[in-house]
Amino acid sequence: MNTVVKIVVQVKLIPEADQATALLATLHTANEAANWVSAVACERGVPREYELRRHTYAELRARGLGAQAAQHIIKKTRDAYTTLKANIRAGNLGKPGSKRRVKAETKPITFRREAAQPYDDRCLSWQYDAQTVSIWTTAGRVKNVRFACSPDALKMLREHRQGESDLIERDGVFYLIATCDVPEAEQYEPDHFIGVDLGIVNIATTSTGYQAAGRGLNRHRKRQLDLRRKLQAKGTKSAKRLLKKRNRREQRHAANTNHIIAKTIVTEAERTSAGLSLEELKGIRQRVRLRKPQRVALHSWAFAQLADFIVYQARRAGVPVVFVDPAYTSQQCCGCGHIDKMNRASQARFTCRNCGVVAHADRNASRNIARKGEAVWTAGRESRVPATP
Repeated sequence: MNTVVKIVVQVKLIPEADQATALLATLHTANEAANWVSAVACERGVPREYELRRHTYAELRARGLGAQAAQHIIKKTRDAYTTLKANIRAGNLGKPGSKRRVKAETKPITFRREAAQPYDDRCLSWQYDAQTVSIWTTAGRVKNVRFACSPDALKMLREHRQGESDLIERDGVFYLIATCDVPEAEQYEPDHFIGVDLGIVNIATTSTGYQAAGRGLNRHRKRQLDLRRKLQAKGTKSAKRLLKKRNRREQRHAANTNHIIAKTIVTEAERTSAGLSLEELKGIRQRVRLRKPQRVALHSWAFAQLADFIVYQARRAGVPVVFVDPAYTSQQCCGCGHIDKMNRASQARFTCRNCGVVAHADRNASRNIARKGEAVWTAGRESRVPATP
């Protein structure tokens, strides 16, 4: 069975004035209905989707929603409660009895007026040659809504689009977010592993010598933070307009940087028939203790995003990826294996107290991660010893 990599493609809609009005009214109506369904679900103890449909479907149809739209609203609401339950179970909303957790458990989930509304092929159709879509709205079917995207994105949509697409409105602009199922490349047997050490000063350092410095990204974030503070303090209409215009700019810049770094690392691994070994960083924000000035840098850095980009690009290229325990990788000597907290002389300098090896601290850590990756891969690989006759 062929596995697939799910790629999200975002296209920008360019509707006429009357089309934009219909799309916005549809989002408002759908999310108001979702809030009502959420209240019913909370009141009835969050029943299963089938039972929730029995209590709400007729009313949604009476509100003027189409059959498929009503089904999607019910499913969207039920999925939101499933996610909430998973977050509570994982402890992401605090300990039992905490104010935040009690609020999440006792109050119904609410949806923003412009929150995403899912569409399937029965209420949304794509015309790739004309670059238009036909979409259901509360005012009827709206046809010939133009969309814009890159040639690569259009090719991806044409060849691999599957399943639902989400309609969202962001800062007065409408977008369709479509899911594409791209066949995963066949994974090869790696000759060796490249360790990738992730950090803030250096975003990524590999055991082969590649280093992506975080200086430029950190400067960009600091400039954006200072500018936001100045504009918020000013509080004039023009300042608010500029704040709205610059919204999410830092997020887009960071995502673009992470895409470039991930592509560079995966390309190097593919070219040298290597596997990639990454740190398992889940829960790092809870484990790490920093001084107050350092917390902004820690919490604004996309720890998981870069790893996710590396993983999905590696799957498309057939590059093996393993995750390893990052414990002691910054304190252990990659030469002799000696572990000592004093080995880390400074942020950038590693000096082994046992054998005297001097190296860049991140490079030393990446080599330890590479060694751990090879061990994990060997332990998980099927035995090639011939069966005993």
